[in-house]
Amino acid sequence: MARGLAACAAIVGASAALIGQALDPSLLLAPTKDSWPSYHGDYSGRRHSALTQITPENVRQLGLQWVFQTGRPDQLKASPIVVNGVIYISAPDHLWALDARSGRQIWHYTHPENQAFHIGHRGVAVYGDLVYLTTPDAYLIALGAKDGKVRWKVTIADWKKGYWSTMAPLLIRNHLLVGVSGDFDNLPGLLQSFDPTNGELQWTFYTTKDGPHFGGQMWMTGTYDPELNLTYWGTGNPTPVLNGPARPGPNLYTNSIVALNPETGKLVWHFQATPHDTHDWDANEVPVLVDGTFRGQPAKMLMHASRGGYFFVLDRATGRNLLTRPFGPVNWAKGIDEKGQPIPDPAKEPSRDGVLMAPNEAGLTNYRSPSVDTREGLFIVSAQDSYGIYFFKPEHGDYGWAGADYNIWGKGLLKAIDYQTGDIKWTKDLHGGAAGAGVLTTTTGVLFTGDSAGNAIALRTRDGATLWNSGIGRVGTAPVTYELDGRQYLLIGGGSSLFAFALPR
Repeated sequence: MARGLAACAAIVGASAALIGQALDPSLLLAPTKDSWPSYHGDYSGRRHSALTQITPENVRQLGLQWVFQTGRPDQLKASPIVVNGVIYISAPDHLWALDARSGRQIWHYTHPENQAFHIGHRGVAVYGDLVYLTTPDAYLIALGAKDGKVRWKVTIADWKKGYWSTMAPLLIRNHLLVGVSGDFDNLPGLLQSFDPTNGELQWTFYTTKDGPHFGGQMWMTGTYDPELNLTYWGTGNPTPVLNGPARPGPNLYTNSIVALNPETGKLVWHFQATPHDTHDWDANEVPVLVDGTFRGQPAKMLMHASRGGYFFVLDRATGRNLLTRPFGPVNWAKGIDEKGQPIPDPAKEPSRDGVLMAPNEAGLTNYRSPSVDTREGLFIVSAQDSYGIYFFKPEHGDYGWAGADYNIWGKGLLKAIDYQTGDIKWTKDLHGGAAGAGVLTTTTGVLFTGDSAGNAIALRTRDGATLWNSGIGRVGTAPVTYELDGRQYLLIGGGSSLFAFALPR
């Protein structure tokens, strides 16, 4: 239900007329200021807005405009999509269309109840007059953007084998790219491309297939470079998860960044962030694309802060490593190889007596989307310095999790990384363990995220100084921003509700 704090009947009527409009596909290449048309806002994954109304000087005046309460127990973890004056926000088995000016519900789709794994949902994709939703029982569903009615529905994978899907699809021309999750079982990792008009399968890319290692699931939305015509994805951990002896070698293509041709799904290059992972440190974190210079030379860069604790800068045309640096405490690598990949220390594999690890199983970062501000030269990520202890003994077996782990200590910190050197320029205490929010930077030098204490916060990008906060509950989304009727809105989820903030008129 929606609680409009400044509802205006005339505006609502005008916005209703927009509902039937279809998304112009060019929006995905060059988003307009009144939209946030895809998971990352654009293909780069930078999560950086060019809007200028909210500044470091006036951000303290932000006020609540409306709240949409889903009425569901699930925490909102999805990135809202904004197209044609309509917001699309999802939770497991649910999708809502809202008026972007008032938060008024336009329609609500409910997927049939199912017994698949429900852990959260990342969002949807929009194209033409369709909205695409993945479901816990691994369906891809196309709904009418105007009315929320099902147009077609196809199976991504068999949920009864242990797959589920949470991700927001990525649309590249006539290819709708969708991945799945599932590391409780020994399952091949895969990414699939579907025809966005009818759901016909176009290709499947497997990260693993024939064993002895499995896994490498692709559950976070990738990025895309139209010039190179390459799409970039992070892949998940291998299975069995904690039993390293059962799967010797690097376990390709798990815990990797993979560059694929979107027309065919063929692998062009790969870089492994955590070879032979035995600690559940998947590399699904967003591969962020940045154009500029690296140490004085023009570069098309790919930046990645991995769950295993290393920050990488790569040449995204070739996959060549430019920089590898830890961005917090790590103790599992005995060096860096000639490719720039960490070399795992066998002494740090899970053992019968337990082994102390940094970071813990939740990682030095995770699904929380980072943001890049090129003017400041900063890659900003929600991190967690942490320690955990891992166990494995042969009786744990060679299937699924195959071991045990326990968190010992963790502290949530927002970290600003100088991407030329890997140095930490500043950190911000998030007042608890790992936070759940992603990061949004803007061209005026303000960044938005959520802390671990239930606050939406605004900081000065340059130095991390606190400028504004509002208690809205546990923040599980990455904030987004858009401008309608000359007014810039900030959208951010707290608990199971979506909050819209703006400056006074």
